[in-house]
Amino acid sequence: MAGAASLNAVALRVPSPSPASRSPGHGVAILAFPGTPPPRFPSLRAARRVLARAAAAATGGDPEDEWGNEPEAAAPAAAAVAEAPAVSEVAELKARLKEALYGTERGLRASSETRAEVVELITQLEARNPTPAPTEALTLLNGKWILAYTSFSQLFPLLGSGRLPALVMVEEISQTIDSENFTVQNCIKFSGPLATTSVSTNAKFEVRSPKRVQIKFDEGIIGTPQLTDSIVLPEKFELFGQNIDLTPLKGIFSSIENAASSVAKTISGQPPLKIPIRTNNAESWLLTTYLDEELRISRGDGSSIFVLFKEGSTLLN
Repeated sequence: MAGAASLNAVALRVPSPSPASRSPGHGVAILAFPGTPPPRFPSLRAARRVLARAAAAATGGDPEDEWGNEPEAAAPAAAAVAEAPAVSEVAELKARLKEALYGTERGLRASSETRAEVVELITQLEARNPTPAPTEALTLLNGKWILAYTSFSQLFPLLGSGRLPALVMVEEISQTIDSENFTVQNCIKFSGPLATTSVSTNAKFEVRSPKRVQIKFDEGIIGTPQLTDSIVLPEKFELFGQNIDLTPLKGIFSSIENAASSVAKTISGQPPLKIPIRTNNAESWLLTTYLDEELRISRGDGSSIFVLFKEGSTLLN
């Protein structure tokens, strides 16, 4: 308190420069008028800096010579510390999202509670999106993305095992983006006991906003079936509490394998079947609401949500 009183006393004794000599840019002009109460300063250092400027205005000196410049080195460190919690929060949210998606079969088997949890996690991630303008960061969009979850109901009949032939399953659904040629390929891989095949669509995309692209499909492709070299059967399995011995079937399946091998040589040399898409309705749009090196969240027609993991990402493990 004694220091503050003496400081105020000094402030009142500072000689007031004449109106002609006052610098119009100095904020200490209030000291030139008698009867004005001494100003309040946020700190002792700030008070000293104001007094130095007042003295400099009267003498023509540089007020920074005595007190020096404010330190600036601490600013980047403070910013780095501020970013650390955000990065940690995003990593935790992605881990929780991966856990919530486990066993949902890309959203087909997700319960209403799980869907609500997924939407909540997606909303939190979107609020922390490190790439606010995804279409301006095409190098991040580039590459193959594996579908991990969707709310797009038109895919559910395809994913449902009841709609597919026996023993045929959807192995992978992916989207490959070529940012240099502005192309997109959506691909679905099917696998069965004797062969694997794929159905895909090729499209071009146009950037319409920092987050939105317009997609126009131009052809569909049915891949050449790739027959497996062998059929692996267990020796026995349990059915309704009874053990079923499959050893007698091995000879039958060996004959099938030999026939499949010869057919595979014939089929493998055939090119995939390409079907042009000429309808004017083969267009869609996609809004990318979150993007980093391993996770992409997009929203499409009908409020559909797509969660995709980058090929090779640890999120796929």
